[in-house]
Amino acid sequence: MREDVQALDIRDVTANWVNAAVLEAQIAERIKALADLAHTPLFFGRLDRLHTTREGQGPPLEAAETTLYIGRRHVHDADGDPMVIDWRAPVSQPFYRASKKDPQGIALRRRFGYTGGDLTAYEDEHLTDPSEAERTSKLLQAEIERPRVGPMRDIVATIQPEQDEIVRSGLSGTVCVQGGPGTGKTAVGLHRVAYLLYAHRERLARTGTLVIGPNRSFLHYIEQVLPALGELEVKQATVDDLVAQVEVRGEDSADAAIVKGDARMAEVLRRAVRSHVTMPTDALMVVRGSRRWRVPAYELEEIVGELQERDIRYGAARDALPQRIAHAVLVRMEQAGEAPDDRVQDAVARNAAVKAAVKAIWPAVDPAKLVLRLLSDADFLAEHADGVLTADEQKTVLWTRPPRSVRAAQWSSADAVLIDEANDLVERTHSLGHVVLDEAQDLSPMQYRAVGRRCTTGSATVLGDLAQGTTPWATGSWAEALAHLGKPDAAVEELTAGFRVPREVIAYASRLLPHMSPGLAEVRSVRESPGSLEIRTASGDGDVVAACVEALGHEGSIGLIAADARVPALEAALGEAGLSYLSPGEETTAASRLTLVPASLAKGLELEYDYVVLDEPAAIVDAEPDERTGLRRLYVALTRAVSGLAVLHAAPLPTQLA
Repeated sequence: MREDVQALDIRDVTANWVNAAVLEAQIAERIKALADLAHTPLFFGRLDRLHTTREGQGPPLEAAETTLYIGRRHVHDADGDPMVIDWRAPVSQPFYRASKKDPQGIALRRRFGYTGGDLTAYEDEHLTDPSEAERTSKLLQAEIERPRVGPMRDIVATIQPEQDEIVRSGLSGTVCVQGGPGTGKTAVGLHRVAYLLYAHRERLARTGTLVIGPNRSFLHYIEQVLPALGELEVKQATVDDLVAQVEVRGEDSADAAIVKGDARMAEVLRRAVRSHVTMPTDALMVVRGSRRWRVPAYELEEIVGELQERDIRYGAARDALPQRIAHAVLVRMEQAGEAPDDRVQDAVARNAAVKAAVKAIWPAVDPAKLVLRLLSDADFLAEHADGVLTADEQKTVLWTRPPRSVRAAQWSSADAVLIDEANDLVERTHSLGHVVLDEAQDLSPMQYRAVGRRCTTGSATVLGDLAQGTTPWATGSWAEALAHLGKPDAAVEELTAGFRVPREVIAYASRLLPHMSPGLAEVRSVRESPGSLEIRTASGDGDVVAACVEALGHEGSIGLIAADARVPALEAALGEAGLSYLSPGEETTAASRLTLVPASLAKGLELEYDYVVLDEPAAIVDAEPDERTGLRRLYVALTRAVSGLAVLHAAPLPTQLA
């Protein structure tokens, strides 16, 4: 297929050099999309579809089978006949959903197993054979348990029926996926993007798609998934990237960040923006040639009042004001017997007297300067936060040393979100066709609003786990979060089948759920791994190092997770033992497999390890400002293990784990 595209001769098929350049660029993109990906096989499954042939209206004469190969992308032969069917095509759906109870017209489903890109195994399921019992796929199990080294892999060959339903849900509706550790929610979100781009390619090519992650290392970890599925143009960003209108150099206290991230700040900003409008007190005189046209103050007041009642963007109203004033002048011209046209109205709108009136009545607003004044001027903040924020909350967000300019300000991440909100009040934010928001449980209400502005006319896929919310402003419920996002009618789906964390480990961690997130369903892992959980009493840091050495005897990545305050002591102990280690975010390799992870950073798909040594659970809980946040932090740490977990403690374990 790639050679066919490369062989195209376009010398005589375009009318001019512009068309030729565009066509060449399109061909180059097509060649790029058809590139071979190392260790990524084109097909992973086969379906034998059973159908019958008839003559006239009589009974079936014979049963026949059609063989379809299922893969990451469509492949056809030299005659254009399909050799591999794209996994997203409707005809491929039974590969994920067919079962013995509901064969969906499939006689045989075959899964192919690969090692390093080489075909090494296959496995058949005869779905219409009553003598063959339904069984768990060994290839699927082996793929799930494969050691996690390097960037995230796609799960296109192992998507489960409940995951497939979410992946193939329509573009028009927003979907929120609540999923515990190891349920595959991130992978589901990425595969949903790939599916939507397949099913609605022209529409999304116009409106755009975006994947939003919690940090840059997370985005780096997932960046190869979509290209492996043939999608090269999906943009990725963090929330900080979305609102990067000022340089972030400062950091808020937890109390200040909570208030700045509160949805009530949107009302404070709305009041502050609208406060710039001043009702006219003098008539306006417009001179054209030898004639003078007077618009009285009361009529100007009516025009301004009408624009305010419409509650449109501040900037749009400001742009409309000169045209409204010009229209009032044209009415007077017509009453005087003149016949002005649109060109005259535009000329009046550009008149110096009209421009001066607009500047006085509806002045331009700089969002950054507005937020700077709110955070620097106690009286200005009090005026617009009256009845919205308490006096203590106002004092919390005020800068103790107000900067002299926008450029000199030590802006925080929360401040940047406020500026983005103010900017949207002035000028509408561009909306995309679809947005995927991952690790959503840690966003503040104002951050949800910032993301929601990017999909006001589109849809979203929201991914998260309420039990892993560890910020002071963590989401309390999905209903509340979706309301801030502007998608209150979104469907909430819950993934409860776990594929990553062994059953013994997730069951142990789930003891914390009733104490920190009551009401959440416990994850039920499909992986039973006897001996995957060990709880030991440690007499010192030497025992922790010994546990790491023992873990390094296994294949795969190793994570040593500890309370932040314990990290320096463990660094010293590892150094004395001659064990090299990585920092969080650094990619594990065959030569360097041990990572020392402070508990405050032990979250995200890029921070999952085949084996985890967890140091002093009680210290992780005690390090947080409140017990619930501490238990959530511990829950995250306990569920980073893919194959085995060793918990070491000298102090008593938290009572919630008893």
